[in-house]
Amino acid sequence: MSELETSPADEPLEYRSVHTFAVLGLLLGLLSAAVLFMARVSFDSTLLLAPIPIAGIIVSVIALRGINAMPDLYTGKPLAQAGAVLSAVFLVVGVGSAGYVYATEVPDGYVRTSFIQMKPTEADTVNGDDIPPEVAEFIKSGEPVFIKGYIRPDSIKFQKNLNNFLLVRDNQQCCFGDLSKVMYFDQIQVKLGTGLTTDYHSGVFRLGGKLKVAPGDPRVGTPLTYELVADYIKP
Repeated sequence: MSELETSPADEPLEYRSVHTFAVLGLLLGLLSAAVLFMARVSFDSTLLLAPIPIAGIIVSVIALRGINAMPDLYTGKPLAQAGAVLSAVFLVVGVGSAGYVYATEVPDGYVRTSFIQMKPTEADTVNGDDIPPEVAEFIKSGEPVFIKGYIRPDSIKFQKNLNNFLLVRDNQQCCFGDLSKVMYFDQIQVKLGTGLTTDYHSGVFRLGGKLKVAPGDPRVGTPLTYELVADYIKP
């Protein structure tokens, strides 16, 4: 071998780093699965998670542009493409599914309400109203309402054939702690109608029936208690 010739071993190795945004985009794409998971639970919660796949798409596109602009410096194109596709699919399918569930989950003859709606505003509190006007109208008219929530585990004695339990606004620890820290508008005492029972699970329940109020428990400082006499329940 002459002095002018070089062997492959003598040639400098070409090194390209994986674009950081490509990795981040893939991670956000995988996390976007949470949007699809929440679709059946709550439309509002699904929208709150929507920024995750949106960010995944943006980050992945930035990575692809950077890799295409400097192919000798960066690699990771398949990662960025996967992140963009996963984010887009979970965004479209998740939000679309949540919208469909929201539009079709309320049975005919029921009016949607929520724990948020049952919480008095500052103006209601100033006026001395523990029950918001729109909720008070449901109670007064006897119009059947539809509401979603979770069974509070410590409100039941058995796991099967339940007909009486506390429905709470979420399944986080905040609602399963000290009763004195749970406000009256965060829970409803549910009484299922004759012949109607359900089994406990940790997921969301959909119920319909007539909303009522009863005197509260002075031991925990609640001015009243919401009650739901339910004739419809769907786990």
